[in-house]
Amino acid sequence: MLLRLPSATTCSYNVPPADQIQPPNQSRFLHPLLNARRRNAAVCCGASSQTSDPVLAAPEVRPEKILADKLRLGCLTEDGLSYKEKFIVRCYEVGINKTAAVETMANLLQEVGCNHAQSVGFSTDGFATTLTMRKLHLIWVTARMHIEIYKYPAWSDVVEIETWCQSEGRIGTRRDWILKDCASGEVIGRATRLSFPEANNSSLRKISKLEDPAHYSRLGLVPRRADLDMNQHVNNVAYIGWVLESMPQEIIDTHELQTITLDYRRECQRDDVVDSLTSPEEVEDTALLELNGTNGSAAGVKDGEDVSQFLHLLRLSGDGLEINRGRTEWRKKPEKR
Repeated sequence: MLLRLPSATTCSYNVPPADQIQPPNQSRFLHPLLNARRRNAAVCCGASSQTSDPVLAAPEVRPEKILADKLRLGCLTEDGLSYKEKFIVRCYEVGINKTAAVETMANLLQEVGCNHAQSVGFSTDGFATTLTMRKLHLIWVTARMHIEIYKYPAWSDVVEIETWCQSEGRIGTRRDWILKDCASGEVIGRATRLSFPEANNSSLRKISKLEDPAHYSRLGLVPRRADLDMNQHVNNVAYIGWVLESMPQEIIDTHELQTITLDYRRECQRDDVVDSLTSPEEVEDTALLELNGTNGSAAGVKDGEDVSQFLHLLRLSGDGLEINRGRTEWRKKPEKR
């Protein structure tokens, strides 16, 4: 609701000049996000000889939205350039290693990203679309997801996740996350997602194709109703579980996932049947390849390190069309938790 100001009223806006709004080096919002933040500025209204309390010029908010914001342990940072939210790891989010499953971590990343998008003015329908995108019937399409977990949180641990986004190329967007243990302040993980409002993302696909025959396979996977998102497509997190279905049991028993990169090539529908294929990745010269930051590039297995690396492929059972390619790295499980 906007205030109608009397003609004799003077207004002062507590907003710094545009040239003083400088995001940190590691992040930069898309311009519409900066503009959205500036629109919700405090406006001091009153006659020239009087003062009054600031009034926030913002649209009306539904009561249920206000309640959700109060219960949510997250908000924009003071400079408005990133968003932080805290989560408690629940018992049903813990896997066989007595720690949070990688699917749990991926779901938390998705939740923080959606909450951040809503807090800066994107749509509240779960798709984080702009008005122009809705008019053109466009939604964001995830091209690549890269997750690194240095230490998995256990049941009842509190995790703080910070996220920010920036433009990527002409029409894309990149979102980054940092995960911290609230008790120690230790960084326990990082992640990056690249998204585009169209399907032309071939320049980002750097994962080699897994050749037949694969060493390990799990055939005939069928989407459950619980795997579908609000757009009636299989949720991005479900692909992670399908990739891990074809991992050899001896690796699952002795190692834990430390890095996963997925390149998304095709949407999976409700009635599709999927094959999951996995093979160890062969690296000829390990000195040439190194995982650097969150760019999702290949990593060689260095001498003396107990790390195993695999290539993955999800494809449709009927015609063999690729759904996504993936790469994972696995480290030896720690002896004690």
